Amino acid sequence: MPNPLQIGIVVFPKVTQLDFTGPLQVFSSLPGATVHLIWKRIEPVPSDGVLTVMPTTTFADCPQLDVICVPGGAGTDEMVVDEDVLEFLRTQARGAKYVTSVCTGSLVLGAAGLLRGYKATTHWTAMDYLAPYGAEPVKTRVCVDRNRLTGGGVTAGIDFALTLVSHLADRETAEMIQLRLEYNPAPPFSAGSPDTAPPEVIDRLRQINPSGQARRRANNERAAVALRIRA
Repeated sequence: MPNPLQIGIVVFPKVTQLDFTGPLQVFSSLPGATVHLIWKRIEPVPSDGVLTVMPTTTFADCPQLDVICVPGGAGTDEMVVDEDVLEFLRTQARGAKYVTSVCTGSLVLGAAGLLRGYKATTHWTAMDYLAPYGAEPVKTRVCVDRNRLTGGGVTAGIDFALTLVSHLADRETAEMIQLRLEYNPAPPFSAGSPDTAPPEVIDRLRQINPSGQARRRANNERAAVALRIRA
């Protein structure tokens, strides 16, 4: 009997829950897959909402993964300068078949030096931070470049996970999971992208949490400098 496929999702304080619960639902439906939720310690990890997550394994105890996935959220502002997280990703990436992310999780991959020379995507508000990590930003829902798969913002995690399943197994398996989840989106508004959202909605969103935006900018600039020094 073949060994189970090992899929790991890193969870961290202030992770956006939908960034990882969407892919988690997809991966958990993949026959023969074992899914791990990974953090430094086995302790409750608060998301950016009311949900608290209990990791299933630690960095130290995690097996070699076939797939390593980093979700996004406000917590990535700290993860891009967290050397424990970055070293864990570098170590796992050496043996992983696929190195992946959802939303601003791609910035953490970038800070670890894992997107240099690769095309990648992220949340639309964070696109400008990819290039300083040596990545080529691509404005798309799911970006596939060799064994790097990156998803756009939040809900794109489901699209990303289904795409990855089609690579890990086949298209029919991915379609069966999609059907099981009845993933057939028909949003009530056309405001899900800056290309279609009303300008006043975009402006209003940009004005929310300016201190958080400043922290993201500062930490990613710091991480990009550290990566250049490391190189």
